[in-house]
Amino acid sequence: MRSASVRRETKETRVAVDLNLDGSGQVRVSTGIGMLDHLLEQLGKHGSFDLTVEARGDLQVDEHHTVEDVALCVGRALDEALGDRRGIVRMGHAAVPLDEALALVAVDLSGRPYAVVEVPFTLERIGGLPSSLVRHALESLAAAGRMNLHARLLSGEDDHHKAEATFKALARALHAASRIDPQRAGEVPSTKGTL
Repeated sequence: MRSASVRRETKETRVAVDLNLDGSGQVRVSTGIGMLDHLLEQLGKHGSFDLTVEARGDLQVDEHHTVEDVALCVGRALDEALGDRRGIVRMGHAAVPLDEALALVAVDLSGRPYAVVEVPFTLERIGGLPSSLVRHALESLAAAGRMNLHARLLSGEDDHHKAEATFKALARALHAASRIDPQRAGEVPSTKGTL
């Protein structure tokens, strides 16, 4: 089974993540930040990943440490669940609409972390989540997940719709890229022979 469990405990946060790439979209998330929970639920449900996230952080300071550490743990769980990435499709993309918003996300599970996030927000907060932390979460996820991630908002007015469409597109792109490709017969999907 392609699954991983990641635990991280610091003076600022305590995070536990369980991820099964070959799940059915069963999700249970509790971070103390409602909008972050909502976005992670999109990731699991629309990626068809089983995802459990339990986090407690110093929210009395602000949301930054919790968002960052949760994203790092989810990324690390993804990296560990992929193993040596043998036989995976490797690249995937998705364009996802949500009412007036349209988000495009492309990923390459290359083992080389990089993120380009062009998702502008109008307001400072989306519910209880500072909108600036959406970008930071995606960048942290890409770094710990050792993936190349490009996210671009093609249209949108409502900040909630923009963020949710982006995470749904990420989920669909990760679903496509992480699937086992029967034509690869267990080979590493790289002309270098390694990722």
